[in-house]
Amino acid sequence: MDINKIQERLKWVPPGILSAVEHTLKRNPRIKAMLEKEYEEMLSGMESSLKPYRTDFTTYSKLPPVGRERGEIIQEMNAIHAHEESRWRDGFVSGAVYNNDPTFIDFLNEVYAIHSQANALHTDVWPSAAKFEAEVAAMTADMLGASQTTDPICGSISSGGTESILLAMKSYRDWARDMKGITHPNIVAPTTAHPAFDKAGNYFGIKVIRVPVDEHFRAVPAEMKRKINRNTIAMVGSAGTYPHGVVDPIPELSEIARKHKIGFHTDGCLGGFILPWAEKLGYQVTPFDFRLPGVTSISADTHKYGYAAKGTSVVLYRGLELRRYQYFAAIDWPGGFYTSPTLTGSRSGGLIAACWAALLSTGEEGYLSGAKKIVETTSRIRSKIEAMPELRLLGDSLFTAAFTSDELNIYDVMDFMSSRGWSLNPLQKPAGIHLSVTLRHTQAGVSERFIEDLKAAVAQVKAHPSEHGSSAPLYGTAATIPMRGLVTDLLKRYIDLLSKL
Repeated sequence: MDINKIQERLKWVPPGILSAVEHTLKRNPRIKAMLEKEYEEMLSGMESSLKPYRTDFTTYSKLPPVGRERGEIIQEMNAIHAHEESRWRDGFVSGAVYNNDPTFIDFLNEVYAIHSQANALHTDVWPSAAKFEAEVAAMTADMLGASQTTDPICGSISSGGTESILLAMKSYRDWARDMKGITHPNIVAPTTAHPAFDKAGNYFGIKVIRVPVDEHFRAVPAEMKRKINRNTIAMVGSAGTYPHGVVDPIPELSEIARKHKIGFHTDGCLGGFILPWAEKLGYQVTPFDFRLPGVTSISADTHKYGYAAKGTSVVLYRGLELRRYQYFAAIDWPGGFYTSPTLTGSRSGGLIAACWAALLSTGEEGYLSGAKKIVETTSRIRSKIEAMPELRLLGDSLFTAAFTSDELNIYDVMDFMSSRGWSLNPLQKPAGIHLSVTLRHTQAGVSERFIEDLKAAVAQVKAHPSEHGSSAPLYGTAATIPMRGLVTDLLKRYIDLLSKL
């Protein structure tokens, strides 16, 4: 029995029946053994690249009997840092590291060191954490249109964009249950919206209704409106989307939400800290912030184009009442009253302080300058890609270059780029690659090197279409498996591999 033949036969089976068939197959010992073998074969090639330190450094499965000398530990960590820094320092990574000034990074590290012991849970001991958080939220709100509305705009600092989205969705769920009596909530989101919304649905019992986008990868207002029902608590739009950097038609979407008296969340995790400055520079940006009366919450990542240290994001709300649904409070615990504004209890005061310092030290001038460099570099890269007949751009973006090919295996192109030191992001539905442009790509010669290597990649794949790297088989196989639960199993086993000693 060949698992590939089974998958091929099941391609046209209706989803409901397919789910039942998949469940039955996975319980079959013979099928299960075959799947286990396929999973092992697909993941075995990744283990050496995911565990590069096994041969050069000691692996610890238990505490050493006596603590190691601190100087040795620092020496070892510096060696690991040097190995990893070489991967992103020169701008060969899509997104990931957004600032290109080493003195700025040193500055943030110094700020963090000063506040490394601070815990935002204990504001009686560290009231500075509350000061920094309130000011970061206020500065971000001002950037996102708070001064142009009479409604109070407020927010919190989270650990990242996913937590910001989780908090907003949890707030809408609890608000709708309290104010409307909705016990089976759903949200309406485009297919391009971040998986964090599905994660929120999974965690908080919210059904996520995904709606197809148009040929430009933008949400379709009429289709989104059609999916709203009596249990809908919020609608979602992106500014911009992670795959393509596209800004959804948020003026139309948010107005639909307002008329239906439901929430509207703008996911500005990626574009929130660059689009406002691009607009000030005169570039055409679809309105997406609190200037639109229907927008009731926004997430914006300070650790992306906000240039803060990794591990901070801001979630903002229109009105104090909505934000209060984000909070948690326990009043009958023997340990006393307990309350926290976000999902975590203890929160790093050092990261909050570093976020505050990043915004203050960059200022409007710094954000305008950075946006100008990034948008101009993105435009150059996109124009060069557009001039390659074998490639086709996906979507229109000021800070992302997403592309595919109608004649080449685009994942083979990505694998060749990997061999040249590039770490790019694979896309699917349709298959593609994207480069999220940061200040590191604006450094002299980086964008030129990218285009030069991309041309070489296209030439190589054209000349050798049957040669495949690691990404092409993995993504190609995943895309053809009709039983999506099998792909989920594969991804979970990938996480298992990461935690393996």
